[in-house]
Parts: sequence; structure tokens; C-alpha cells
Amino acid sequence: MANIRPFAAYRPAKEYASTIAALPYDVYNRQEACQVVAANPGSFLAIDRAETGFDDTVDTYAPEVYERARQLLADWIAEGRFIRETKPCYYLYELVMEGRHQTGIVACESIDDYLNNVLKKHENTRADKEEDRIRHVDTCNMQTGPIFLTYRSNRTLKELIALKKKDEPIYDFVSEDGIVHRVWIVNEDAQICTITETFQSISEVYIADGHHRCASAVKVGLKRRAEHPAYTGTEEFNYIMSVLFQEDELKILDYNRVVKDLNGLTPQEFLTSIQDRFTVENFSATKPYSPERKGTFGMYLDGTWYKLTAKESLYSGDAVKDLDVSILQDNLLQPILGIGDPKTDRRIDFVGGIRGLEELERRVGEDMRVAFSMYPTSIGELLRVADAGKLMPPKSTWFEPKLRSGLFLHELSE
Repeated sequence: MANIRPFAAYRPAKEYASTIAALPYDVYNRQEACQVVAANPGSFLAIDRAETGFDDTVDTYAPEVYERARQLLADWIAEGRFIRETKPCYYLYELVMEGRHQTGIVACESIDDYLNNVLKKHENTRADKEEDRIRHVDTCNMQTGPIFLTYRSNRTLKELIALKKKDEPIYDFVSEDGIVHRVWIVNEDAQICTITETFQSISEVYIADGHHRCASAVKVGLKRRAEHPAYTGTEEFNYIMSVLFQEDELKILDYNRVVKDLNGLTPQEFLTSIQDRFTVENFSATKPYSPERKGTFGMYLDGTWYKLTAKESLYSGDAVKDLDVSILQDNLLQPILGIGDPKTDRRIDFVGGIRGLEELERRVGEDMRVAFSMYPTSIGELLRVADAGKLMPPKSTWFEPKLRSGLFLHELSE
């Protein structure tokens, strides 16, 4: 059963909240991160990506970068930009995007849930990406970005959330991308007890987004356990700061593909070669094709949009192989375009649906040869894959809106 508990967060003083709140560290490359921090030096990205305080001669992963993050965080706390909660609490974090509301419970979940597969995964992680956050969290002694988790709908928690949201939020602001952010403190003992006990009856929780941050937090916790062999399991380093959302409130956007060349084929040879496995229809030269259902794909080639429909023979009933991202990879990208491993092949790139299909046209006109628009993976598919103990192909899901970093900080030791 899920082992979650409240925590005494460091959080922004109210007047700093909208300035500090930042998109996750991995949304940006170094140049983009530097631009954001230059425009808003009070953004938490200055801490999450502390290389923004150095010129390009300093490596992103140099020891002084992590030390700067630690010192900058200490300075901001000392200056009063952050305050410390007086008791362990839960928090509610609501995000509103284009009229759609989702409200999560901010809490700490045991790293043992991750190790015992109560907290289920659907993606592999890469050691090199983990190492950066391991060093950042360990040096700062603070988890700075929450993990995005989901769980199946629960009536008790729905009712508690609805009741609490009648109170005045402690934060209520609109970020530069138009997302509304609201936060409430759950500090009444009875409500804290209800949340804790309800999760003890929930047998599975799922990572929606943030697999690398989660794996890094777990490894820091294991490192601290090794350093403190008499640990009891109650220390803060045994827990991962998370935001837990009910699955029926979440939306996954499409995660589209662009490929650099046609693997030596002419356009006509390429179109002919895919017809064994897909029905190909000429859609439009002026209007992008956005797939309207599972099993359909848009393809942009030589100024024309095509609609591809996967043939029934491609489906096997397997939770992973029947995902649209797998159908495209296994029946077109790999056998025809020669994209063997999309994690490492530099001929393929991925474009989040938040950028729109016009971005696919732009990329094909600039540095790519062909683009594919995808129907979004569903929450149900994500849960089925995780329940089966399997992993999705890379770049299968794109969640919006993104949780902000800096609104909640979880200290690992006093």
C-alpha cells in the first residue's frame, strides 16, 4: 500500500511565489535556461540550473555549479524569500490550463514504494541524466522539483479536495504561459490523517512524469542510508517529494516525430513501401492532419499531409506493442527508415504536442525530411503498461501543464 506522509516544506513567501515558480529544469537547454534567468534572476531556474551563473567556459556539471546552487538556495532562505512550515502538512496544488482543472496532493512518498513497485514506472532512465540530479539534490540537501504521480480515482480524496478548495489559497497566480496556479495548505490534523490513511488503502501509484528525478531521489536516499547505517526509515531522506493527481483529471498530449532523411529512398519509393502496413490517404497541402483516433497518424512529406491508418494485422493484444508509438516505430521508423534505437539515433527528433503541428512543418522545411503527428497515448494505456510491469518506448507521453519547481522544497536532513 502507498506509504505517503506530510512534510514541513520550505516554500516561497507569498510575494515571491510567482517570480520563483519555474518550469522543470529539463525543459530547457543551457542557452534557453540562461535566457530565462537573465530575464528573471529571481526564477528558481537560477538554482535548478546554476550553470546559468557562469559563462560557457564552465562545464554544466562542474563541482562549482552544484556549490553555487547550494549557496544561492541558502542565501534566498536567509533573505526571507522562502519560509519554513511550522509543522508537517499536505498541500493541494491546482493547475488550470485552457479551462481544464487538475488538483494534486503534495506529499512525500517512501522510496521503498519505488523499490517495491508500489510506485510503478513506465519508462527506463539513463544513468547520465540521473547523475546530474543526484549531485544537485545531494549538494543542496533539498529536493527542489516534485515528481508527477497519478493514482486511480478515489471518492474520499475527491471530497476532501473539493472541501478544502473552498478555503482561500495561499498562492493564486498566472504564469507567463497562461497557466493558473493555486495552492492550499492542509494543516488540520483530521484532514492530514484522512489523506494518510486513505493512501494506505491504495495499492498502486504511478509515475506520470519525472522518472529521472524520481530515480535520482531514490538513489540519494539509498546513499544517505549507506552513510547512516542506523537509519530507522523515518528520516526525510527516505521520502520523495511528489504531487499525486487522480488519473481522471490528467491529459496527455501528442508526442510527435521528425526524421532527417528517407533512408536512401525516393519519396515515391517511401510511399510505396509503407502501404503494406498502413493505408495511405492524401489529406491536404494546406491543413495539418491531427489524428482523430488511435491507430491513425499524420505524415508530412514534400509539402503534403497524408493520413496513415495502421492495418488490423499489426495488432497483437500486447500492452506495449499496441501503443501507437510502438506501431509506428516497429512498422515504419525501424524497418523502412532505419531508426533502430530512437533513444540514441540522431536522425530522429521529438516534438511535444504543446508546440503544435505547425512546428512539424517548420522542422521539415528547416532540417528534417518527414514528420509524423501522433494520437496521444491515453492514461489508461499508461496504467496498463505499468500494471503489466512493462516499459513504454521513449517519448511516449507529453503531459501538460507542467508542475512548477520552487513552490515546494523538501529538506533531506536538518
